[in-house]
Amino acid sequence: MATSASVSNLFPPAAGTRARPLAIARWLEAVALLVVMIVAVGGITRLTESGLSITEWNVVSGILPPLSEAAWQAEFAKYRATAEFRMEAGPAGMDLAAFKSIFFWEWFHRLLGRLIGLAFLLPLAVFAVRRMIPAGYGWRLAAMFALICGQGALGWYMVSSGMGASTLTDVSHFRLAAHLLNALFLLAGLVWTARDLRALARDPAARPAPLAIGAALVGAVLFVQLLLGAFVAGLNAGHAASDWPLMNGQLVPEADWSNGAGFTLLNDPYLLHFMHRWWAWVAVAALVWLARAVRTTARLESILVHTAFGTMVLLGIATVMSGVSLWVAAAHQLVGALTVVAAARAMHAYGTARPAA
Repeated sequence: MATSASVSNLFPPAAGTRARPLAIARWLEAVALLVVMIVAVGGITRLTESGLSITEWNVVSGILPPLSEAAWQAEFAKYRATAEFRMEAGPAGMDLAAFKSIFFWEWFHRLLGRLIGLAFLLPLAVFAVRRMIPAGYGWRLAAMFALICGQGALGWYMVSSGMGASTLTDVSHFRLAAHLLNALFLLAGLVWTARDLRALARDPAARPAPLAIGAALVGAVLFVQLLLGAFVAGLNAGHAASDWPLMNGQLVPEADWSNGAGFTLLNDPYLLHFMHRWWAWVAVAALVWLARAVRTTARLESILVHTAFGTMVLLGIATVMSGVSLWVAAAHQLVGALTVVAAARAMHAYGTARPAA
């Protein structure tokens, strides 16, 4: 109760006709678009091994890239001191031009993160000061801002894992998964809240859509698939096989269980690649059910879900068979984010149609 009161004091609800649910919904949708963009850029950053190219986290001074040759040489020197450079640059090493290329993706990724923070905080402050936030939504907006702040912290926590030991050349796949899934959870929250606010704009008596049991189960299945995908990305497990549906000519890859079942299930790249491939069909079945469940009340959402997961599967297969081509794999991650958007819309529609669930 004390927490709810604190949020209410921070974001006082609108009085009378001052609420602007449609304006807030459009703002949240714009932020959601930025989140989709940063997920895609994050995928490119990972695929180009750019994540460790910036070795420090400077919130303000890091906004601008190096502006002189001396500044570029200083940044390059910091990167050359990392284990990733020493162990993966190869006999030919890396020149400054190549470093600038990977530096760009990490810098752009961080820049987008800052932009999302400002794009959320500044309008939120305006809506709050003008008391335009409908009653009951202040705590949601505060929670989403907390997720945005946490996303930045998780990003640096992830990067720091690749610099903490002399033998590490990649970030922890557990921290990468936390970073990615936090972004996708934020994305779903933005979409869901925007849908609630659009309903409120149409009908002032509309209530927020509940999370129905069936939709929650679909969300859980999709969460597992996204988690496996994050592990695959973090471990470079996409390179474990380049054939499909077999893996290196076998249906089930061999796994080393000597370290225990728990360790193998969470760390073996071949096994995680295999699970990501085949759990995808469980996710497809769940999403087909969801799409069919809302096809009469929300036809657009049904079409979006079918389109998203169909494209996602095709891009996943193409990623494997192309040997993890950069742009195919990046498109696979982009459509993954769009699948979350489509699923969130459909889950919202399902809950709206079954308010008693």
